[in-house]
Amino acid sequence: MARYVLRRAGQAAVVLLGVSLIVFALMQLVPGDPVRVALGTRFDQETYDALRARAGLDQPLPVQYAQYLGNALTGDLGVSFRSGQPVTASLLERLPATLSLAGVALLIALLIAVPLGLISATRSGKVSDYVATVFSQIGVSIPDFWMAILLIVLFTSTLGWLPPSGYVPFTEDPVDWLAHIVLPAVTVGVVSGSILTRFVRSAVLESMGQEHVRTATAKGLPGSLVLRRHVLRGALVPILTVTGVQLATLLGGVVVVEVIFAWPGLGRLTYDAVAARDYPLMQGAVLMFAAVFLLVNLLVDLLYAALDPRIRY
Repeated sequence: MARYVLRRAGQAAVVLLGVSLIVFALMQLVPGDPVRVALGTRFDQETYDALRARAGLDQPLPVQYAQYLGNALTGDLGVSFRSGQPVTASLLERLPATLSLAGVALLIALLIAVPLGLISATRSGKVSDYVATVFSQIGVSIPDFWMAILLIVLFTSTLGWLPPSGYVPFTEDPVDWLAHIVLPAVTVGVVSGSILTRFVRSAVLESMGQEHVRTATAKGLPGSLVLRRHVLRGALVPILTVTGVQLATLLGGVVVVEVIFAWPGLGRLTYDAVAARDYPLMQGAVLMFAAVFLLVNLLVDLLYAALDPRIRY
């Protein structure tokens, strides 16, 4: 196991190196001067030159990349042009909001997907199967921004139950945190739950067709026992794979939802960085997203062995 983890860590380092090179190259193709955008319309040449020198933009591109890569290895992702704050500190400051939104949204998605997927698979071809399928199709087809607006109109403008936007840390006021997180989490959770429902159905149907499941059914075991001990065990691995992908996507920040609900997460931070041509912050955010995907994929792979004793590393 330790050797496998070390090998995956080496592969992750190579992937991050490639991502950093691609992102650095793409940043050079973005139109506009980030220093001029950061300074605004009124500035003197001396301030402009000093800021370019501090950011290392007066150096040749290979030297810029080498300096950036060397600093990144020590955890220094540069300084934001817009705020003047270290990029690493800005990303870590927004991380709790993203973690809370991703965690609650994934919980809502699983609460939707697992029951609907099981009902749809165990009653394949019946009315309940068609209802679950239609719901999942609707959830996938509805744009998240439109669903967010509908929820705000219903629960804020009409009923007045929940705040339309904002964020309160859980440590300050758990009740107010819950009130603010409900709408964005439901918006993201319904879409993710609709996607997961289809995969849960497919995984359960495939597991029900296995020989050991048919043997257990032929022995006269109760259907609930066969479903719990045999069907779900065989379906957990593919379900876990898709769940991991959804979690990594949510941790990367749901940009549209975060902007609509003024949620101070990584997605909104990245959106603001793109709008302001903030190169260091854009590069740091993309690197963090790549690292999150790699970490979640590694954890999912390690969980395979715990769920399926046939898998060994």
